[in-house]
Amino acid sequence: MNKVEIESFLKSFVLFFSSLGTLIAILFYINYTQENRTLDEKLFSQMRVCSYDLKCDKFKINFIKHNKQQLYKLYKEKDTLTSFYPIPKSKKYIMSISFEQNNYNEELKKLQKKALWNFLAVLSIIFMLSILFSFYSLSPLRNALMLTQEFIKDILHDFNTPLASLRLNTSMLKKEIGENKKLQRIEQSVENVLNLQNHLRSYLHNHKQQKGEFGLNLLLQDSVTLLEKNYPNIRFKINTNNTTLFTNKEAFSRIINNLLSNAAKYNKNNGCVKIELKNSKLYITDTGIGIKNPKKIFERFYKEQERGIGIGLHIVKKLCEELGIKIDVESKLDEGTTFILNISSLTK
Repeated sequence: MNKVEIESFLKSFVLFFSSLGTLIAILFYINYTQENRTLDEKLFSQMRVCSYDLKCDKFKINFIKHNKQQLYKLYKEKDTLTSFYPIPKSKKYIMSISFEQNNYNEELKKLQKKALWNFLAVLSIIFMLSILFSFYSLSPLRNALMLTQEFIKDILHDFNTPLASLRLNTSMLKKEIGENKKLQRIEQSVENVLNLQNHLRSYLHNHKQQKGEFGLNLLLQDSVTLLEKNYPNIRFKINTNNTTLFTNKEAFSRIINNLLSNAAKYNKNNGCVKIELKNSKLYITDTGIGIKNPKKIFERFYKEQERGIGIGLHIVKKLCEELGIKIDVESKLDEGTTFILNISSLTK
């Protein structure tokens, strides 16, 4: 299950289990209270029978002076349960029948133990039912997500033919009419669509399960080598060690490429992009135009420039969450931006 499915499953399970568990707990408490009253009534009935035949081993019988005690009533005191009964042909004395508190507590413990075991048995059944209910309620969501993912994959695959045709015809037009601003805009648009295609394809993959071991420094060198060809006026500085990471390489590479590409794209002429590793945190700092609202930069479709479609950093955020990377951003207008990746969970 992916993150959305797990979250939906847990919410359904907690809601169903807690609701039924609370209801069952209340019912068992009411039943235990009733059982307690039944025990008192049972003991009181036995005391009444004992007052007639005096055959009562578990009760203590005593004769006391009648001092306004109410007869045929059960008294609950600290140490004993007591009831009083008249003595035939005697107005001065009455019979006291008591049940020791220790024995009474033992009877209560038996009731509590029985109620607890019954409650745990019912609770375990509710636990299993909650799991089954959660899976059942999750089924429509999983089907909808699967259909959506399959649809997106089909669309991404169908993009290849028109994009290949656009790139081929653009190259042919370049040979016929030479360099042209309109052709450059078309090429840039095609590149944006290709980047979006790569982002979406990377986002659809289950990156948590596809882990591998690779060197951070080598991955950064490869990414910078490609960017230096497209941005010859930008200087890239790498200050990292031979740290080995264990995670999904494709997803991590997508994060780095996006951040480095943005750092170069929105940089100043003859600007600089610095990549440093300090205390298991990767800093990507540029000398660019900065960001007005750093808190909104990861929101879907949010953008501060005309270029792009505002989904790249949103996907970066999602990929970071999948890989267990905490990402932060610090920025000042006209001074530059720093993205901070906490990769401590990826190092071996």
